[in-house]
Amino acid sequence: MKHKVPVKRLLLLLLALVLMACVALPIPYYIEAPGSTIKLDTLVKVNDKKDKFSGSFSLTSVGIRQATVATALFAKTQAFSDLVTKEELMGTASDDDYNRIQNFYMESSQNNAITAALNLADKPFKMDYLGVYVLAVEKNSAFYGKIKIGDTVVKVDSQPFKSSDDFMKYVQSKKVGDQVTITFLQDGKEKNVSGALMKLPSNGKAGIGITLTDHTQVNSQEKVQFDVDNIGGPSAGLMFTLEIYQQLIKQDIRNGHEIAGTGTIDSQGNVGQIGGIDKKVVSASESGAEIFFAPADLEKKDTNTRDAIRAAKKIETKMKIVSVKTAQEAVDYLKKYIAQ
Repeated sequence: MKHKVPVKRLLLLLLALVLMACVALPIPYYIEAPGSTIKLDTLVKVNDKKDKFSGSFSLTSVGIRQATVATALFAKTQAFSDLVTKEELMGTASDDDYNRIQNFYMESSQNNAITAALNLADKPFKMDYLGVYVLAVEKNSAFYGKIKIGDTVVKVDSQPFKSSDDFMKYVQSKKVGDQVTITFLQDGKEKNVSGALMKLPSNGKAGIGITLTDHTQVNSQEKVQFDVDNIGGPSAGLMFTLEIYQQLIKQDIRNGHEIAGTGTIDSQGNVGQIGGIDKKVVSASESGAEIFFAPADLEKKDTNTRDAIRAAKKIETKMKIVSVKTAQEAVDYLKKYIAQ
């Protein structure tokens, strides 16, 4: 004798499965929302000592997570949450390449912050050249899939070089189709790979088909250490610089205040534009920050400070938005209005 399952029960079961899928199954979208505001006194040490002064300098972040149907719908109701596609977030990079790029940006940010802080503190240093940092590899390159984003090329045909210009001059002195052997560092290990040179679409000359930049490291008597696992990107540069600078000069320039901010930094101390500043303002305000440093608006298309002020007004925070073009301007502000 057969027992029929009631239609109503089947519909309820189907509805339950659909709801579970909406909640649990990821979709090809990501949610950007206010992330964490993280104090740097425990993440940055200078000469093996932590920041002992009261108050804090803090980096700010944008929280990113893959969406489900349920979380995507909820994000649409939130003032400071954005739904973006994977391509909008990562471009055409794979997950692995995207993470490698973010790690490169973080390492460069730390290196530039150390340089900028040493300059501000008038401390001597020199730059050591480590090789060529790989930012991209052409798909039609003989080295595609072998050399990866984030690797450092240190030799070509067993010859070291002192700059990326020297590297390119050597490679471009050869012909398209010539074989070369590249020595590179990947995940801390030295590797060798050989392949034929390709014709570069940019100038028609011979090349290995990589986008590159100089990989350098600061050499100083001042030892700076970072403990920033699971944090990527370049936007903490300004706040790293301020934290390192205060520890270098061993003077309290924040006078017990909670100070957050964002902005890239170059080796000359110039502050650059970043993304998601509205979300960072929200995060900083919720953390109790009193002052928020924002990159200055240099052109009409650069709207970091304006977006920061607009977000601050929307959430009715008492946190003060301070616009800066350089790390020196941030230091001058702190010394004039805070460290008294």
